[in-house]
Amino acid sequence: MSGNSGTKGGRGRLGSVLSGLAVAVGCVLFLGGFVVGALLYRPYSVPSDSMTPTLAVGSKILAQRIDGDEVRRGDVVVFNDPLWSNSPMVKRVVAVGGDTVACCGADGRLTVNGTSVEEPYLRSGAGGRTVASGEEFSVTVPAGNLFLLGDDRHTSLDSRSHLDEAGQGTVPRSMVVARVDSVIWPAKGLLERPTGFAGLPGGISEPGPVRPLLLAIAAGAVLVLGGAAYGPVADFFTKRRTAQAGTAGPKSEKVGT
Repeated sequence: MSGNSGTKGGRGRLGSVLSGLAVAVGCVLFLGGFVVGALLYRPYSVPSDSMTPTLAVGSKILAQRIDGDEVRRGDVVVFNDPLWSNSPMVKRVVAVGGDTVACCGADGRLTVNGTSVEEPYLRSGAGGRTVASGEEFSVTVPAGNLFLLGDDRHTSLDSRSHLDEAGQGTVPRSMVVARVDSVIWPAKGLLERPTGFAGLPGGISEPGPVRPLLLAIAAGAVLVLGGAAYGPVADFFTKRRTAQAGTAGPKSEKVGT
């Protein structure tokens, strides 16, 4: 066997090893991403239009399973409160235990501990004017509780609808089961954290790991497909080179007598 064919054989073996490694790593990333995602996230369907325009009715969302103690102002959360509904609800946290939340300030905005909060996600009212609430209120949130509002303040049944109850419409943190991270249908991607609450004590929450998980799944799929395709593609080009070499082989010269 010539040195050239030995080199080609070595390249082929190396390519096979690398393709096998790519498939193995790809499987780990692809399947691992799904497994970790299933452990950390849970899909929900938005039951009403109270969170429009942020979340349309019927939207499919991914919500990260969290403990209620991890909740920050501005988070959109999924919670279960039997005093509100027998099914999970989706609302935005606008105040936490110890806060005094009121509406409305001179600019029509919500105030938290006297600080006016910008809420660009709210649905505009008549004449295009945005008001944080059509009704006035002022509530001091009990320790360990949350004050929750929908983004469509004109139609949402939220903490304002329960002001006359014990706790003035607030919900215990323990009722929160998940925090919305992404809208998967219609495909809107990651749900941005609102910066209007960033200047308040405790700040806003960090995005969950949904983006790294999606990247891991996508990278795994590419590696699996690329590694699996190596063998057929390599065979195709090998056969093509062999055919071309046979066609271009040396021809015998005709010697005159």
